Amino acid sequence: MVDETKVPPDNQIKGLGGYQYMRRVVLAVLIVVLFAALLFGQSTFPPDTPMHESIEMFGVLLIFLGVVGRLWSTLYIGGRKSSEVVTGGPYSITRNPLYLFSTVAAAGVGAQIGSFSGIILFALLCAGAFHIVILREERYLKEVLGAPYKAYLAKVPRFFPNLSLYQEGDTGSFKPRLLLNTLLDGLVFLVALPAFELIDGAQQSGMLPVWFTLP
Repeated sequence: MVDETKVPPDNQIKGLGGYQYMRRVVLAVLIVVLFAALLFGQSTFPPDTPMHESIEMFGVLLIFLGVVGRLWSTLYIGGRKSSEVVTGGPYSITRNPLYLFSTVAAAGVGAQIGSFSGIILFALLCAGAFHIVILREERYLKEVLGAPYKAYLAKVPRFFPNLSLYQEGDTGSFKPRLLLNTLLDGLVFLVALPAFELIDGAQQSGMLPVWFTLP
């Protein structure tokens, strides 16, 4: 379902665009900083061991789940976030599915070190950074969308999904360009797959020193 209350002015759309840009910057900076730190870190499970490989494969599944979830979310939100209260599909079970699935994918990136700690660290840092952006977005959308959005806030959880609330809803007017942009954004997660393999190889050959280990 999509609430019929609409707010068409261009300045409102531009206002939310700033938050979307912030989301991309936060995500990119987090990935780069954590990736740089893990250049000198290694899992306590050595590369090529069954546990190390299992954690990495679990991470690959999380990355693809995150990318697909982000595409699913974009099918529904499709540029309408600042003009309508979108309450269908993933937005019926969580108010911020794009952030949720980005966090899932980030956890998958952390798993590529072959460490459980990497999964938790990447997920917590990503969720924490997004939480700040979410709070600012909510204040903005309360002003722009008014009572319908406040009712949505009262019903649907901010981050962790409530599957019992799921409704198929309506995707509205689909914009392929936005879906493509979301897919391109998701490529930053997929880059982690070959990158961490290169790091493993460099550490094993002695080209990169190992300063710390993570369980």
